Amino acid sequence: MAVVEDVRHLGSELERSQEVFVRGQLKFRVKQIVYVAFSLDETVMGFGFPKEERDALVGGEPDRFHLPRESDLRFNWVHANLATLDPTEAREFVVDAWRMVVPQKVWRAYDLTHPNGPG
Repeated sequence: MAVVEDVRHLGSELERSQEVFVRGQLKFRVKQIVYVAFSLDETVMGFGFPKEERDALVGGEPDRFHLPRESDLRFNWVHANLATLDPTEAREFVVDAWRMVVPQKVWRAYDLTHPNGPG
């Protein structure tokens, strides 16, 4: 079972990433683009995810993943019930979402220094 603290240090350490609070909600962003956000009660993690793969993820495991509200469907975004993720899996989703918002050279440098993933 993952909790916010399992990924918080990672989101703060990724290059160009900032930890911010918006109306009490913890979010990670690169410049103005949010790539991970947690619900106020820290039970749901929203994260960047390719739109074209989103339906397969949600449809394959609807007890773990769900779509954002209808007004946010235009974004590359999906939600996960944090308690259904293991810590390693949660960190992988954070890094994958971060990869979507930074230049390729930045995430490639990360991959070189972390060949086994975020662990």
